[in-house]
Amino acid sequence: MSLDYLLDPTNWAFASPDGFPQRILEHLGYTALALLIAAVIAFPIGLLIGHTGRGALVAINLGNAGRALPTLGVLMLALGLIGIGLVPVTIALVVLAIPPVLASTYAGIRSVADETVDAARGVGMTEVQIAWRVEVPIALPLLIGGLRNASLQVVSTASIAAYAGLGGLGRYLFDGLATLQYDQVVAGAIVLAALAVAIDLVLAGAQRLLVSPGVDGRSAGDRPSTTETAPAEPISAAT
Repeated sequence: MSLDYLLDPTNWAFASPDGFPQRILEHLGYTALALLIAAVIAFPIGLLIGHTGRGALVAINLGNAGRALPTLGVLMLALGLIGIGLVPVTIALVVLAIPPVLASTYAGIRSVADETVDAARGVGMTEVQIAWRVEVPIALPLLIGGLRNASLQVVSTASIAAYAGLGGLGRYLFDGLATLQYDQVVAGAIVLAALAVAIDLVLAGAQRLLVSPGVDGRSAGDRPSTTETAPAEPISAAT
């Protein structure tokens, strides 16, 4: 398969509305918007049920059910109800991103030792202080791991935006298939894969910077580990 389309300098011109730079920025925009909304929804819920243990069965089971929903099916339903545009695409991607963020937040908070929480209460910390100043810092590796998991799923699936009349890297996939220009399809797939890897590397770097060496078990002189990820399997409410 020819890589001429991928290597053509005209396709990398910043001024071109159909060039790779513009499509990458559009793709990143859809991904960032979905992740932000999913985090705003899932993180407080995961933090609350992880800290209190209340409502865990319902919330986690709903999150696990969200894993089974086909993103394209959610998009088709949203398109039928709302019409083409950014809103149905965002809804589909948010539904995809919520389960890993919710599960990792709940698992991370619940993984904090009871003795640590009891000690924090013993020195007079409030429940809010315990949650934000004790549990969240200790659970940070799992929290960032869940965000990395969600980001990989969303950035890989955000190509469906092209199906709803939007831009992004999905344009190369859908347009190339429609016109039988498979070199365009291959180029779009390669750039999409490279973008997913780049985003994961950025989040891995953020994890190394934000997570205390004492939290993830490494000493200050050790090379930071980048393998911390959220649980791939659904989290049981009994965790």
